Order: sequence, then C-alpha cells, then structure tokens
Amino acid sequence: MTKKIASIVLALGLSGPPATAQDAGSDLMRRGMELFLEGLQDELSPALREFYDLAEEAGPAFSSFLQQMGPAFGEILNQVQDWTAYHPPEILPNGDIILRRKQPSDITPEDTPPSETPADPPKDGQIDL
Repeated sequence: MTKKIASIVLALGLSGPPATAQDAGSDLMRRGMELFLEGLQDELSPALREFYDLAEEAGPAFSSFLQQMGPAFGEILNQVQDWTAYHPPEILPNGDIILRRKQPSDITPEDTPPSETPADPPKDGQIDL
C-alpha cells in the first residue's frame, strides 16, 4: 500500500524532463528527492503497517460501537449547547462516566465563547483601531 502511494507521488512530482537542457542541477534535485522519498518510505513503512493492522483489527469493534452509541451521542450533542461550561469527563471506579458542569467561579475568560453579536460602536461615531 505504501509503495503504491510513494510510486504515485514520484510519478506526479518527478515526471517530465527538466525545463531547460542547461539546468543539469535539476537531475540531481530529482534524484535527491527520489532518495529522500525512498528513505521516508523505508522509515514509515513499519509504522504504517502496524497502523493498518490495528485499523483492520479495531475496525469492526469501532463500527459496532458507533452503531450502538451513535444515537446516545447525538442526544448529548443536541442537549449541550456550550461544551466549555463543563469539566472534562471523569470515569468513576464503577465505570460510570460523568460530565460535571463548571461553577461560575471555575469559568475563565478562555472558556467563554466569543460573542456572536458585534460590540456597539461608540456613541460619538469614532472607532478606535
């Protein structure tokens, strides 16, 4: 799979002759790019293979999870208007997952979403830049 991707990248990026015959350096650049991409492919190939194997293994379980939990997540998304008003989820020892609402004293300026309405312009008609 990764060899196909690298082949496509090489074919697209390195096809065609240099723009001018006097630009002999472009051949060196092309060969350098080929060597770079081959080295990158050699380095990434094992990691990509592991990721592909993990995706094949976890794919059915993840699909089943989404089918079962998707409607519940949709309900939560419809009910919660502002996620910044909640602390990160906590997993209790019994396996329950809770979302605690932040108290007004817990909310920092970074937590508050930007206002959707622009500020009123000054009454004297001047705008500070």
